[in-house]
Amino acid sequence: MNLHPLVLQAFRQPGSLISLSLADWDLLLRQARHANLLARLHVLLDERGLLEQVPPQPREHLEWSHAIAERHTQAVHWEVTLIRKALAKVGVPVILLKGAAYVMANLPSARGRLFSDIDIMVPKNSLNAVEAALMLHGWAATHHDAYDQRYYRTWMHELPPMRHVKRSTVIDVHHAILPETASIHPDPEKLRAAACALDGHDGLRVLAPADMVLHSAAHLFHDGELENGLRDLVDIDSLLRHFGGLPSFWPELVERARELELTRPLFYALRYAAHILHTPIPSDTMEAAGVGRPNRPTLALMDSLFTRALMPVHPSCSDALTGGARWMLYGRANWLRMPPLLLARHLFHKAFISPKAE
Repeated sequence: MNLHPLVLQAFRQPGSLISLSLADWDLLLRQARHANLLARLHVLLDERGLLEQVPPQPREHLEWSHAIAERHTQAVHWEVTLIRKALAKVGVPVILLKGAAYVMANLPSARGRLFSDIDIMVPKNSLNAVEAALMLHGWAATHHDAYDQRYYRTWMHELPPMRHVKRSTVIDVHHAILPETASIHPDPEKLRAAACALDGHDGLRVLAPADMVLHSAAHLFHDGELENGLRDLVDIDSLLRHFGGLPSFWPELVERARELELTRPLFYALRYAAHILHTPIPSDTMEAAGVGRPNRPTLALMDSLFTRALMPVHPSCSDALTGGARWMLYGRANWLRMPPLLLARHLFHKAFISPKAE
């Protein structure tokens, strides 16, 4: 792939942005907006004291994106407070996942991040109680089709998304990080056992550092919807840079991936973070992560697909093969999610029966 999107230059060499022309800034802002990384770009420049050197026109866009991201962060704090209140009497451990976890743990990954929902994980045997408590506090299921309800409750790792009737905020309630029908099965009990308490937030936890990286990797490289793929890879980059300073993090990361059956997603996460974002990763960790490397033809194919599909959904970041790459990875995600017969049944239902019902 010969494309070199400006947004990659921004994350690899933020200092080089001050020499961009206005035309280049216009293109960069479009790419970053399509990747949901505009506010993150503001953070990169602000942390390096470069924001004042950005021309006034693009700087105004960056400032507005920063203001929106700040509002999102405030909303996450408020929403987590209300979720905690709603589940207080249920008496189950609640683990915040992904963006909400980054915010509440005050991680660098939260800075400049936009949010569409709140993700939590609870024990599977508590799903009914958790769902009932959330419904009593205004959240309602969004997928009303009987097949969709069965799809989520029987085969997936989460309840159907729930939307608050007044605030329109969305919560995803997980009991695992991958579907029960998937080919690999990270043990949610092991994730819960290692989860870390949040200071000042009784009853709330976040995943341990290595588990947080592995969950992000599993989410990105098992999900066929990659519109926010580069944003998710930037999350992984930020987590690795932040936790990489912990003495035992890198050896534990690979060992934990073995324990949770996530060596393949970790391999892809480290490979593409290093290749696309120039994430600094110790050579011995890269070597150890090779336990998850696929065979040579498969890796060549994955390189061709992911280096295209992880780019922003913008014409300047695509070539003639990008659409096909996204389609193939969507098919791959479904293949990883379900065994063949169940997948065929599911796709048949969604293609021919669900449309008629609608």
